[in-house]
Amino acid sequence: MRILHVEGGRHLYGGSYQVLHLLRGLAARGHENLLACPAGCALAEAAAPVARVYGLRMRGDLDLPMVTRLRRLIRASRPDLVHLHSRIGADVMGGIAARLSGVPVIHTRRVDNPEPRWLVALKYRLFDRVVAISEGIRDVLLAEGLPAEKLRVVRSAVDYATYARPCARASIAARLGVPEDALLIGVVAQLIQRKGHADLIEALPPLMDRYPGLQVLFFGKGPIADALDAQIDRKGLTARVRLLGFRDDLAEIMPCLDLLVHPARMEGLGVSLLQAASAGVPIVASRVGGIPEAVRDGENGLLVPPGDIAALRAALEALLSDPERRRRLGAGGQALMAREFSIDAMVNGNLAVYRELSREAARRSGPG
Repeated sequence: MRILHVEGGRHLYGGSYQVLHLLRGLAARGHENLLACPAGCALAEAAAPVARVYGLRMRGDLDLPMVTRLRRLIRASRPDLVHLHSRIGADVMGGIAARLSGVPVIHTRRVDNPEPRWLVALKYRLFDRVVAISEGIRDVLLAEGLPAEKLRVVRSAVDYATYARPCARASIAARLGVPEDALLIGVVAQLIQRKGHADLIEALPPLMDRYPGLQVLFFGKGPIADALDAQIDRKGLTARVRLLGFRDDLAEIMPCLDLLVHPARMEGLGVSLLQAASAGVPIVASRVGGIPEAVRDGENGLLVPPGDIAALRAALEALLSDPERRRRLGAGGQALMAREFSIDAMVNGNLAVYRELSREAARRSGPG
């Protein structure tokens, strides 16, 4: 089967990593991958061994000429189907291009933020199938009127073995500029409002007083970086709370965290949660969106109401004060990831949707 994948993200994290896992899995099963993505993006280089890569101009939701560029590519490459992996204009423009070309089209929905029912009715008419990466996203789409027969759930996956490694404590502490015996909280998320970084900063001061070795590290980039720096400074936390930007060594850093915190106000699933659980790191996260599928309360972490500073602080205190409980939750996370979030399951789930659409296309074309 020849699949044209369209991904508009420029950085290799979150959804783009899921696309890379899928490309590798499909190539290993003998399928032919074509990838349209922004020219020069990190995914283009990483995917080159397993896909024929087409670097395109992708300028966002209002990039109407993207329809022409994608339609031209579809006509030249003749894929069996088109799989749209992101928004940023790739969903609508890609859906229009595939429809005009008469090629079956799938859209993967990775976020749980609500859309107006009129927009859902209009936009999702473009797609033959919509794949939600969590039950939480499925529920949002159903509530907004998406027909159930068009919707499938294929959970995001994690490369478990990449993160399930020992912690090289001395070298990682030196790399991060923290004491070797520091108690480390990590937050791995884009620096955008809905990820809840500001809620964690509000919760921290009493904990900093109680745990002198506590260090909090934010990994990621985004538009609210300056606002977070200012908030950290106002709270007097600059020596122990730092923004470290995007890192390509998270697989080495994760096993050395004592706790991963994800206080998101909205979240489709949360790839960093899967990574942390694979590394044996206990998690404190919000009970919102698809997060409860990745973080089972009492099994691999603790869940709190989104935006509840007092509950967030109490959950952090409960785990910071109890190393044995952290160890048990970390082991529970590794077992959960190995059991339910494998790359094979994600690849096979998407393949099942592809085959379903191929059978439908064959029936429509009929004999002869």
